[in-house]
Amino acid sequence: MIENGAVLPMCYLPPVELFVELNKYKPNVLIEREEHFPKQTYRNRASIYSPDGVLTLTVPVVKGSKNHTVIKDVKISYDFKWQRAHWMGLQTCYRSSAYFEYYEDDFAPFYEKNFEYLFDYNQRLMELLIKLTKIKTSLTYTETYEEAYPALTDLRNTISPKIENESFQQKPYFQVFEDRHGFIRNMSIVDLLFNQGPQTLSYL
Repeated sequence: MIENGAVLPMCYLPPVELFVELNKYKPNVLIEREEHFPKQTYRNRASIYSPDGVLTLTVPVVKGSKNHTVIKDVKISYDFKWQRAHWMGLQTCYRSSAYFEYYEDDFAPFYEKNFEYLFDYNQRLMELLIKLTKIKTSLTYTETYEEAYPALTDLRNTISPKIENESFQQKPYFQVFEDRHGFIRNMSIVDLLFNQGPQTLSYL
């Protein structure tokens, strides 16, 4: 059993905060796979920096994926063309960033191919992001749901769009539209990656 590490949620294009924690606790990191799907969390939403400020990208899930569905069984809905909307949003927000074109071909397939399950989709994106940020770790997953992890720092519910984590201190980095809205903290890791490129790991 992992000790002196952390248990993290599996998120869609996770916020910078999650990657700071991942880098801090690696390789002793456990990713939650057995929880019931919590709504209005980063499990299926991401925040990016648009010309108008924060833009939330939400991956729609099949109705019936309520709080009693285990996260790994939640299916993605394709009732509308959300992939096209997300990809256009990423292009609009980051086309002029220093490194978007450098990473563009890595991300494009995620907005062209359909994935059945949200967890699988997030997992593949997470593996790509770990590779691109050059964090040297592999992911380990929970096998059962546990209410508490006495030997681990439990971050499953603290990394949330509904909670302002005062203990997470983030130093500013250049953002494309900061001349309009200033530095916005805890955007998706792609905001950091597209703006900082190979410097992302040293920032984390």
